Formats: sequence, C-alpha cells, structure tokens
Amino acid sequence: MASIAVTNPTAVKEESLVDKVSSLTVQDTSEAQLPPHRNHDPQYNMKRSDPFQFGSRYLEEGDNVFEFNAWDHVETDDTYKEYAEQQYAMQRESPVSDFDKHRFNSDPAKWWNLFYKNNTANFFKNRKWLQQEFPVLDQVTKEDAGPITILEVGAGAGNTAFPILANNKNPKLKVHACDFSKKAVEVMRNHEAYNTDFMQADVWDAAGEDLPPGLVEGSVDVVLMVFIFSALSPRQWEKAVHNVHRVLKPGGEVCFRDYGRGDLAQVRFKKGRYLEDNFYIRGDGTRVYFFEKDELAGIWARPSIVSNESADVREAADTTDTPVTEEALFDVEELGVDRRMLVNRARKLKMYRCWIQGRFRKK
Repeated sequence: MASIAVTNPTAVKEESLVDKVSSLTVQDTSEAQLPPHRNHDPQYNMKRSDPFQFGSRYLEEGDNVFEFNAWDHVETDDTYKEYAEQQYAMQRESPVSDFDKHRFNSDPAKWWNLFYKNNTANFFKNRKWLQQEFPVLDQVTKEDAGPITILEVGAGAGNTAFPILANNKNPKLKVHACDFSKKAVEVMRNHEAYNTDFMQADVWDAAGEDLPPGLVEGSVDVVLMVFIFSALSPRQWEKAVHNVHRVLKPGGEVCFRDYGRGDLAQVRFKKGRYLEDNFYIRGDGTRVYFFEKDELAGIWARPSIVSNESADVREAADTTDTPVTEEALFDVEELGVDRRMLVNRARKLKMYRCWIQGRFRKK
C-alpha cells in the first residue's frame, strides 16, 4: 500500500519566508542617517546658500563638545564670561605707557614693515573662502562680467588678491591691492603670480588725504576690507570710510570682515597691551581693535557732511559758498556676527572666536 505525503501549507510558507530572509543583506545606514553637519565623512559636507549663515553645526544639549574641532553660533558660557571680565579689568589697570602710546601711534607703518619683513608671505593662509562669504567676487570674475575694478585695502602679502586672480576668468578685471606697508607691497610685487595686466600693488594710507595710485573718484566697483579696519585708530575711521566712499562708483559695494568684541585674541591680552577701550598693541607692535555689531553699523551708516561737488571742484572754489548736505554715505545691506567655538580635542580646550562680517553699499 502506497503511502501518501501530506503537505502542511503553513510549513511551506514558513520555509519560503526563511529562504527569503536568508537572502537579504543588511546595509549600515547609520552614517547616512546623520545630519550632514554632524557627519565626519567629507561627502556629506554642506554648502551654504546664505553667506551670512556662518555654518550649521549647532551645539545642542547632550552633545559631546569634543567630537568636532569647531561648532557654529556658540555663545560664550558663564565661566568664559567671568574670565573675560577679569581679563578686561586687568588690562585696563595696566595700560600701555604714554611713551609707548606715542611710539606705536606716531608711526604705525614702521611696525607693519617690520611685521612683513619678519614674516614675508608665510604668515597668513590664502583666503580661498572669500568667494563663499562674498558672492559678488564670484560674479565679477566670470568671463562675461565686463570691465571690473576691485580695490583691496590692507592687501598684506596678497593672500586675498592672488586667490581671486587664480580663479578669474574675466579678461577685463583689474585688482588694485594697496597696503600701508611698503614691505608688504614689495612682497606682492615679487610674487610669481604678480601680473600687471590684472593687478597693481601700491602703498596707500586708507586714512590719508590721497586716493590710491591709479584710481580716481567713482572708479571702483568693489572694495575689500578684510581684517584691516581694526588696524586703524578710532580717530581714523571716519576718514577711511570717506575715502572708500570717494573711490567707489555709485552703488559700489564694500565687503567687510574683522574682529568682534570678546574674541579670544582680545581676552588673551596681558598687561601692558591696552591702548584704550577695545584697542590694543600686539607683541609685534601692530594695533588691533575689536568691534561691536551696532558700533560698526553706526560707523558705516552715520550721516556725514558731504559737499554737493567733487573734491577737485571744492579745492578750486571758495568753500564757504559751496552748498553742503548731511547724508549717510552707505546702506548697511548685511551685518552679522560669526561666533564659533574651536576645540582642541587632545588638550580638552574650548576657544571662543568672534568675527563680524558685513556688506555696505554706496548711496
């Protein structure tokens, strides 16, 4: 008698399911599921669409501070604030002597010449980030941008000018790179990439009476001022702003970045470096000021007595009969505070940096 095999439908389904499961592969998606700004893999790096966003790695409750080298938009903690106030009090109690104030303020060019003599072109890194922060620099270097003149004030060793020219596709671009230091200008002129068809390096005092060599009133499209305004004495600010206004075309733009109040560099100053509120002498003899956001807005947007005629006409005419009006020189289009916490993961140190970035447009 033949035996009959009875098939259990439930068992068949279970075996089929086991076969399917065994053929599956498990993919580790833990990295991909991380937000891009929290991922260590460079392929997930975010590109900012807003230059004044200043990064997107926010430090949140429960985060390990020492997981990354830097965090964006971090306000100082109470411990740091208390330490900073103690430092400021110490600085004010031990200011620069009157003799040294005169020595450093009477001839600041001397100290910048020594700085560039000692450091040549190796001190600052090339500022390749500028086109990210100031998109106008990307626009004016395009092939079809047409005739464009850029003035860089405080060009130093050319760490801004040369990267701009390296990316330039505009055959009608000219960069005037000016610095207070004749030694810095020598460094630029001796650079292998210095090409007088596209670049002119000259000595110029931004707070002086004359305009930069080769430039006249209303001839510049974009002015770059990156960590230069802070080198001026507060008594020089108004003249410098007026000179920038003179050289710019109507509607011309100023791209600005400098040190903000409470930056680690300010807090670290020791005794004998304090000149006046927020104004210091570095160890190499150069000066530096640390700004508040509202303070800068007031400097660039404040009303100024401006003649209705050009400087040449005023010089030739009786100025007592020349009509004058009080008007703001610039519109502050953007002004933001870039706060970052840098981390030394090996030594478990937190360092608070603060910079201020702005765009000002000539009225």
